[in-house]
Amino acid sequence: MRTRWFAGKGRPFTVTDARTLGVLSGRTALPDVAVCLVTVTYTDDEDGSERYQVPLALYDEIEDRIGHAYVGPTEYEGRTRHLYDALHDRDSMQWWLDGFVGAEPQGSTDVGGLRFRRVSGGDALDPGLRSSPMTGEQSNSSVRFDDVAIMKLFRKVSPGVNPDIEIHDELTRAGSPHVATLYGWVETEVDGQTVQLAMLQEFLRTATDGFELALGSVRTLLADPEQGVDGSGGDFAGEAARLGEALADVHDVLRQTFPAERRGRDSTAELARAMSTRLDAALRVVPDLAHVAPRLRALYAAVSDTEGLDVQRIHGDLHLGQTLRTAHGWRIVDFEGEPGRPFEERSLPDSPLRDVAGMLRSFDYATGVVEMSRAPSSAQERGERSEQARRWSERAQRSFVDAYLAALDEMDGGARSDRDALARRTLLDAYVADKAVYEVVYEARNRPAWAPIPMGALTDLAER
Repeated sequence: MRTRWFAGKGRPFTVTDARTLGVLSGRTALPDVAVCLVTVTYTDDEDGSERYQVPLALYDEIEDRIGHAYVGPTEYEGRTRHLYDALHDRDSMQWWLDGFVGAEPQGSTDVGGLRFRRVSGGDALDPGLRSSPMTGEQSNSSVRFDDVAIMKLFRKVSPGVNPDIEIHDELTRAGSPHVATLYGWVETEVDGQTVQLAMLQEFLRTATDGFELALGSVRTLLADPEQGVDGSGGDFAGEAARLGEALADVHDVLRQTFPAERRGRDSTAELARAMSTRLDAALRVVPDLAHVAPRLRALYAAVSDTEGLDVQRIHGDLHLGQTLRTAHGWRIVDFEGEPGRPFEERSLPDSPLRDVAGMLRSFDYATGVVEMSRAPSSAQERGERSEQARRWSERAQRSFVDAYLAALDEMDGGARSDRDALARRTLLDAYVADKAVYEVVYEARNRPAWAPIPMGALTDLAER
């Protein structure tokens, strides 16, 4: 399988099961669509299996207009039918749009074995909206309905409530201005368990990807590094601060909506042990981490000495690529959590500082990616650019954290004591280090040329 959303590329596998979840049919103006669930089982050392959603449009004749989405012929109900990826077919996608429209009066409707759910109080959808597939995605597929809505179809599916739907539903009902409004979702039953297949949200017309925006800021700065961060027009501090405030607000709503608690010293001791274990495993993959390991172990030991840990529902996989800057402010997207982990694990309460750490590491990546992409230059020029990039990252990180913590403290009714502030700083440094250790291993295995980005951050931490 060569599709971008298939996670098993390069691994040996067999298709061990294929079943039809629903068939959308019975309208002469639209093609029949079979929504299939395909189970692939891997045959390498890691074993395991995954289930993928594959909606297929069935045509009696070859459709040249969607030739790029052709899957192949098949025998279906006694005759040859031609299969196409339904998400690339505007006629096929009308089934999904009509399903959501039909669910509006009563909140849900069943179509061909699929249950379309609508969030109460949402705006009515125009059945005449035209669909077009979005490009550039990997783990899921999205279809845009004009400038009104966007549907994310989950390719790899699991039983249970998808955190992306669950959290967006709660934030939408709470009126959060920092997410795209959830309009509804699609689900079905598989072996007696609910499986959620897709979600429909507000399309943010003026949105710019947060990571791309940061890259542009760094490029502006490094085009003339002599001007400095303040004078180049490449300062990102204001945007970083506004993003910090947005995250604090989202965390506050999640804390009020989902279970949250203060855990005791045992929790920080366990957190320190888990971080140390991940460092031990990373050292086996990247021995060059040895020069920073003593400093990291000391940091983790300090974590175990803190008195407790506040936990709640969080994003779980936050970075600049999970944010959008719109004309009305920052929006945070993709609340699925870490890919590959079961839903029940992604839904467990965790420290919101893990989200903060992920964003801090993302600022560092923005400067690293731009520096790597620049043409060769003299050692002096490289040194000047590297220094300015470091200042950009530090300024953005500081602005983000300061704004986040200030907003959070205001919501909590006041600043924390010096002791509590120190414990929070220790925990945040540890989460940042833990994230960078993960990144070093990931880059060593997948993009060795990028490994200096997280390794440099760990070296800086060790030298403090």
